[in-house]
Amino acid sequence: MAAPGFWDQPDAARQTVTEVKTLKRWTQPYHELRRRLDHALELCDLLDQESDAAIERELEAEATELAAAVERLALETLLQDPEDALGALLTIHPGAGGTESQDWAEMLMRMYRRWAERRGFGVSVLDLVPGEEAGIKSASVEIKGPYACGFLKAEKGVHRLVRISPFDAQARRHTSFASVFVYPLVDETIEIELREEDIRMDVFRASGAGGQHVNKTSSAVRLTHLPTGIVVSCQQERSQHKNRAVALKMLRAALYQRALDEREKKRQALEATKTDNSWGNQIRSYVFQPYTMVNDHRTELKVSDVHRVMDGDLDPFIEAYLKKSGGTRR
Repeated sequence: MAAPGFWDQPDAARQTVTEVKTLKRWTQPYHELRRRLDHALELCDLLDQESDAAIERELEAEATELAAAVERLALETLLQDPEDALGALLTIHPGAGGTESQDWAEMLMRMYRRWAERRGFGVSVLDLVPGEEAGIKSASVEIKGPYACGFLKAEKGVHRLVRISPFDAQARRHTSFASVFVYPLVDETIEIELREEDIRMDVFRASGAGGQHVNKTSSAVRLTHLPTGIVVSCQQERSQHKNRAVALKMLRAALYQRALDEREKKRQALEATKTDNSWGNQIRSYVFQPYTMVNDHRTELKVSDVHRVMDGDLDPFIEAYLKKSGGTRR
């Protein structure tokens, strides 16, 4: 890349840089594991020559960490689609049920934010429409980190909540639903045709809970992609210009996902016998009463500590899904 004339052809140069980065994602962790393994073997040799309790403890700790690192790398080998390595745009919408479902949607948003924070991923709320009493009507969250899209694709679908509703004066048990969708966060190296004449922009006042205006100007932006009918909106920034820039990023991500969906439909048509749709849309149930249990209907993995899951401990479900599906997108 440092060779003279490398950047004379920008498109080819960007493609090369992307390929190099992709290769480094695999080779660097492998070489680091190899280095640590060699060090552990040296410690073994020392113990063979002379017993030492401190070296023994260090070796045991390193062996535990190495096993976990190998497991993580093995899991990442299941993420082979080009979009898997990208960041993710997560959208959440409540189902029917008013305040109860809107509260459930907000609980899910918090769960995914905590999961991302556990991994050290960057989290930004791009768009949020609060409910009248509690919860949210919709949310779009950007999550940036290695393989965020690949891991979060395990979360696409309908999530079901069973609990005694805090909004029911008679303390009855309610069932609520919310849908989660994941778009790849398109980076600048991916070409998405987006013509100005194909975009209609509407502006409106951003509003908060109870209809209170965040500001008195029409700074919120809604973009409609006329050829496809895709609609995105952003009202998180005070500036209309900034909201439009964020909305354009969301629109690019949605168009890229649409292209991926079209490719996936063609693949399914060719490999219909390999497709299993028997689980339907409902992917997971979270039960708070009369007992506590999170049950993934695709993998049959059950975890009794529902509060730990809601605090972002999603990795067991994500890993089980990836292993069962072999890393496929659906």
